[in-house]
Amino acid sequence: MANYKSAKKRIKVAERNRVQNALIKSRARTAMKKVVRALDENVDNLNEMVKSAVSELDKAQAKGIMHKNAVARHKSRMMKKVNTAQA
Repeated sequence: MANYKSAKKRIKVAERNRVQNALIKSRARTAMKKVVRALDENVDNLNEMVKSAVSELDKAQAKGIMHKNAVARHKSRMMKKVNTAQA
């Protein structure tokens, strides 16, 4: 356990940030999974789902939670699946 007041504060702040980051990352993953599931079920509002998934990924990147190359990779693979399904 930390001995200094500042170190104790950093522990609290780091835990708070960890929880928040996990929520944002989870939201992005869930949006991507919804798109993949929608491809199998032929859902009508697929374009809106793709748009929201891309938005969630971009938010995670903007906040520094996910690396830009990882976000680009996820978006690319997702769009590749969407385009092949719509073709």
